[in-house]
Amino acid sequence: MNMHITPDGTVAPSAARSSLPQPLALQHRPADTPPLTRVSLAYVHERFNLYLRFGQPERTVQLDHWRRCAVFFPLAMFCRVRWQANDHGTTQWQLMVLQAGASLDTLQRLPGVRPGARLLLHAEGELKVRAVLQQIDAIEAQGIDACTVAAAYWGTLGNRLAAWTAGPSSAPLQMPAYTAERHAAALTTGDLQ
Repeated sequence: MNMHITPDGTVAPSAARSSLPQPLALQHRPADTPPLTRVSLAYVHERFNLYLRFGQPERTVQLDHWRRCAVFFPLAMFCRVRWQANDHGTTQWQLMVLQAGASLDTLQRLPGVRPGARLLLHAEGELKVRAVLQQIDAIEAQGIDACTVAAAYWGTLGNRLAAWTAGPSSAPLQMPAYTAERHAAALTTGDLQ
Protein backbone atom coordinates (compact mmCIF):
# COMPACT_ATOMS: atom_id res chain seq x y z
CA MET A 1 0.00 0.00 0.00
CA ASN A 2 1.36 3.43 -0.94
CA MET A 3 1.34 6.19 1.65
CA HIS A 4 1.37 9.96 1.19
CA ILE A 5 1.48 13.04 3.39
CA THR A 6 -1.76 15.02 3.56
CA PRO A 7 -1.84 18.86 3.65
CA ASP A 8 -2.29 18.80 7.44
CA GLY A 9 0.93 16.75 7.84
CA THR A 10 -0.54 13.32 8.63
CA VAL A 11 0.33 10.15 6.74
CA ALA A 12 -2.54 8.41 4.94
CA PRO A 13 -2.92 5.58 2.43
CA SER A 14 -3.03 6.86 -1.11
CA ALA A 15 -5.18 5.75 -3.99
CA ALA A 16 -3.53 4.75 -7.22
CA ARG A 17 -1.64 7.88 -8.19
CA SER A 18 -0.42 8.79 -11.62
CA SER A 19 3.34 8.83 -12.04
CA LEU A 20 3.04 11.95 -14.20
CA PRO A 21 3.99 15.23 -12.48
CA GLN A 22 1.44 18.01 -12.13
CA PRO A 23 1.66 20.84 -14.67
CA LEU A 24 3.69 23.85 -13.49
CA ALA A 25 0.53 25.99 -13.37
CA LEU A 26 -1.06 23.68 -10.76
CA GLN A 27 1.92 23.20 -8.44
CA HIS A 28 2.09 24.99 -5.08
CA ARG A 29 -1.07 27.09 -5.58
CA PRO A 30 -3.89 27.21 -3.05
CA ALA A 31 -7.31 26.78 -4.65
CA ASP A 32 -8.56 30.27 -3.75
CA THR A 33 -5.70 32.24 -5.33
CA PRO A 34 -6.21 33.90 -8.71
CA PRO A 35 -4.25 32.47 -11.63
CA LEU A 36 -0.84 33.88 -12.44
CA THR A 37 -0.30 35.29 -15.92
CA ARG A 38 2.43 33.56 -17.93
CA VAL A 39 4.05 35.48 -20.78
CA SER A 40 6.21 33.79 -23.42
CA LEU A 41 9.48 35.50 -24.36
CA ALA A 42 12.05 34.46 -26.96
CA TYR A 43 15.21 35.57 -28.75
CA VAL A 44 16.79 34.29 -31.96
CA HIS A 45 19.78 36.38 -33.06
CA GLU A 46 18.93 38.79 -35.92
CA ARG A 47 15.60 37.02 -36.57
CA PHE A 48 13.19 37.26 -33.66
CA ASN A 49 12.99 39.14 -30.37
CA LEU A 50 9.98 38.88 -28.06
CA TYR A 51 10.87 40.76 -24.88
CA LEU A 52 9.54 42.83 -21.97
CA ARG A 53 10.13 46.58 -22.29
CA PHE A 54 8.91 47.07 -18.75
CA GLY A 55 7.31 44.91 -16.10
CA GLN A 56 8.19 43.27 -12.81
CA PRO A 57 7.58 39.53 -13.13
CA GLU A 58 7.25 37.48 -9.97
CA ARG A 59 9.70 35.06 -11.57
CA THR A 60 11.16 34.15 -14.94
CA VAL A 61 11.58 30.53 -16.00
CA GLN A 62 14.28 29.68 -18.58
CA LEU A 63 12.71 27.03 -20.85
CA ASP A 64 15.68 26.49 -23.16
CA HIS A 65 18.55 28.53 -24.62
CA TRP A 66 16.24 30.89 -26.52
CA ARG A 67 12.84 30.76 -24.74
CA ARG A 68 11.73 32.09 -21.34
CA CYS A 69 8.44 32.46 -19.51
CA ALA A 70 7.75 35.48 -17.26
CA VAL A 71 5.14 34.99 -14.54
CA PHE A 72 3.11 37.96 -13.25
CA PHE A 73 0.86 38.46 -10.24
CA PRO A 74 -2.73 39.62 -10.85
CA LEU A 75 -3.11 43.31 -11.85
CA ALA A 76 0.60 43.67 -12.69
CA MET A 77 1.26 45.92 -15.69
CA PHE A 78 3.86 45.09 -18.34
CA CYS A 79 4.86 45.87 -21.92
CA ARG A 80 5.80 43.19 -24.44
CA VAL A 81 7.57 44.05 -27.70
CA ARG A 82 7.78 41.75 -30.71
CA TRP A 83 10.35 42.33 -33.45
CA GLN A 84 10.73 39.93 -36.36
CA ALA A 85 13.00 39.95 -39.43
CA ASN A 86 13.98 37.88 -42.44
CA ASP A 87 16.85 38.09 -44.95
CA HIS A 88 15.46 41.35 -46.35
CA GLY A 89 14.97 43.24 -43.07
CA THR A 90 12.30 43.87 -40.46
CA THR A 91 8.97 42.18 -41.15
CA GLN A 92 7.03 42.98 -37.97
CA TRP A 93 7.03 45.45 -35.08
CA GLN A 94 4.42 45.06 -32.37
CA LEU A 95 4.08 46.53 -28.89
CA MET A 96 1.40 45.73 -26.32
CA VAL A 97 0.88 47.22 -22.86
CA LEU A 98 -1.00 44.63 -20.83
CA GLN A 99 -2.39 44.18 -17.35
CA ALA A 100 -2.51 40.73 -15.77
CA GLY A 101 -6.00 39.68 -14.81
CA ALA A 102 -7.49 39.02 -11.39
CA SER A 103 -10.15 36.46 -10.46
CA LEU A 104 -13.37 36.84 -12.47
CA ASP A 105 -11.85 39.50 -14.78
CA THR A 106 -12.75 39.42 -18.44
CA LEU A 107 -9.49 38.88 -20.30
CA GLN A 108 -8.46 38.99 -23.92
CA ARG A 109 -6.78 35.90 -25.28
CA LEU A 110 -3.45 36.80 -26.81
CA PRO A 111 -0.79 34.56 -28.35
CA GLY A 112 1.88 33.74 -25.77
CA VAL A 113 -0.10 35.22 -22.83
CA ARG A 114 -1.84 32.61 -20.67
CA PRO A 115 -4.63 32.65 -19.53
CA GLY A 116 -4.96 36.12 -21.07
CA ALA A 117 -4.64 39.77 -20.07
CA ARG A 118 -6.33 43.13 -20.29
CA LEU A 119 -5.04 44.88 -23.44
CA LEU A 120 -4.43 48.55 -22.64
CA LEU A 121 -2.46 49.58 -25.73
CA HIS A 122 -1.63 47.88 -29.03
CA ALA A 123 0.79 49.33 -31.59
CA GLU A 124 1.67 47.75 -34.95
CA GLY A 125 4.35 49.00 -37.32
CA GLU A 126 7.69 50.70 -36.82
CA LEU A 127 6.42 54.31 -36.61
CA LYS A 128 3.79 53.59 -33.96
CA VAL A 129 6.02 51.28 -31.91
CA ARG A 130 8.87 53.81 -31.91
CA ALA A 131 6.43 56.57 -30.86
CA VAL A 132 5.29 54.51 -27.86
CA LEU A 133 8.88 53.58 -26.96
CA GLN A 134 9.74 57.30 -26.95
CA GLN A 135 6.80 57.94 -24.59
CA ILE A 136 8.01 55.18 -22.26
CA ASP A 137 11.54 56.64 -22.31
CA ALA A 138 10.13 60.10 -21.49
CA ILE A 139 8.11 58.68 -18.58
CA GLU A 140 11.14 56.85 -17.17
CA ALA A 141 13.32 59.96 -17.62
CA GLN A 142 11.05 61.68 -15.08
CA GLY A 143 11.83 58.94 -12.55
CA ILE A 144 8.39 57.31 -12.90
CA ASP A 145 8.26 53.52 -13.10
CA ALA A 146 6.28 52.69 -16.26
CA CYS A 147 4.59 49.81 -14.36
CA THR A 148 2.87 52.39 -12.13
CA VAL A 149 1.49 54.59 -14.92
CA ALA A 150 -2.31 54.88 -14.87
CA ALA A 151 -4.10 52.35 -17.09
CA ALA A 152 -6.27 55.20 -18.41
CA TYR A 153 -3.16 56.87 -19.88
CA TRP A 154 -2.18 53.73 -21.81
CA GLY A 155 -5.77 53.53 -23.10
CA THR A 156 -5.66 57.17 -24.24
CA LEU A 157 -2.35 56.56 -25.99
CA GLY A 158 -3.77 53.44 -27.66
CA ASN A 159 -6.81 55.38 -28.90
CA ARG A 160 -4.58 58.10 -30.38
CA LEU A 161 -2.51 55.46 -32.16
CA ALA A 162 -5.61 53.72 -33.52
CA ALA A 163 -7.02 57.00 -34.88
CA TRP A 164 -3.76 58.09 -36.52
CA THR A 165 -3.01 56.98 -40.08
CA ALA A 166 0.46 57.36 -41.55
CA GLY A 167 0.86 58.86 -44.96
CA PRO A 168 2.23 61.84 -46.87
CA SER A 169 -0.87 63.96 -46.22
CA SER A 170 -1.39 62.95 -42.58
CA ALA A 171 -0.65 65.19 -39.63
CA PRO A 172 2.24 64.23 -37.36
CA LEU A 173 1.37 61.93 -34.51
CA GLN A 174 0.55 63.96 -31.37
CA MET A 175 1.06 61.92 -28.22
CA PRO A 176 -0.20 63.16 -24.83
CA ALA A 177 2.59 63.58 -22.28
CA TYR A 178 2.48 61.76 -18.96
CA THR A 179 3.68 64.30 -16.42
CA ALA A 180 4.70 63.98 -12.79
CA GLU A 181 1.58 66.01 -11.90
CA ARG A 182 -0.68 63.59 -13.79
CA HIS A 183 1.06 60.67 -12.08
CA ALA A 184 0.64 62.24 -8.62
CA ALA A 185 -3.07 62.80 -9.35
CA ALA A 186 -3.47 59.17 -10.43
CA LEU A 187 -1.74 57.99 -7.25
CA THR A 188 -3.93 60.25 -5.09
CA THR A 189 -7.22 59.12 -6.63
CA GLY A 190 -6.14 55.49 -6.88
CA ASP A 191 -6.80 55.58 -10.62
CA LEU A 192 -3.94 53.23 -11.50
CA GLN A 193 -6.07 50.19 -12.28
